[in-house]
Amino acid sequence: MSAHSDRRWAERARELEFTRLPELRRQAEGWRTGLTGLTTLLAVLMLLKGRDNLAELPDWARALATGLLVSAFVLLVVGSLLAVRAAHGVPGGEILLGGQALRRWTEQEASRVKRALSRASACCVLGVVLVVGALLLSWVTTETAPTHLVEVRTNTGGLCGELVAADGHQVSVRTKAGGVVLVPQSTVVSLRPARTCGTAP
Repeated sequence: MSAHSDRRWAERARELEFTRLPELRRQAEGWRTGLTGLTTLLAVLMLLKGRDNLAELPDWARALATGLLVSAFVLLVVGSLLAVRAAHGVPGGEILLGGQALRRWTEQEASRVKRALSRASACCVLGVVLVVGALLLSWVTTETAPTHLVEVRTNTGGLCGELVAADGHQVSVRTKAGGVVLVPQSTVVSLRPARTCGTAP
C-alpha cells in the first residue's frame, strides 16, 4: 500500500476513538427495538393463546411450560432494560468538561455499553431458547382427545370404529376402511365399548 493510503487508514483509526461510543449506542438502539418487539409478541401470545394451549397439557408439563414462558418473558424484559441502558446511559449522568476526564468517562462508558449489550444479547438468546423449549414441550405432551371405540351390532351384521355421534335416529361410526358410516337406530341390536377394532370393516 502507498504512504497516502497508510495515512488515511491511520486517520480513520484515530477517528474511531471519538466515534466508538456513538456507534455502540446505535447498536444498542437496534437491540432495544428488537427485544421490545420480542417481549411484546411473547406477552400477546401468552395472553391470547397460552391459557387454551396450556390447558391441554398434563399437570407437570403445564407447570414446566408456564415456568419456561415466564422465565423467557423476564429475560426479554431484562434484556430490553439492558439495551435501553446501553443506548441512553444512566439518567442524570455527569457531564464532564475536562478533556482527560471526558476521555476516561468515554472509555468507561463504552466498556459499560459493551457489557450491557453482551448481556442483553445473552438474555435475548436465552429467552428465545426458553420459548422454543416451551413450544416443543407443549407439542410433545399435548393430550389428544380420547377416542371412543364402539362395537355396533345390527340386524344385518356389525361394525367397529370410533363413535362420532348418536341420537334417537342414527348412530355415526368412523371405521378404518369406510369413513363415517351412518347406522339407523332402528337396526341397532347392541352398542358397546370396544378396546380395539382389529380388522373391523
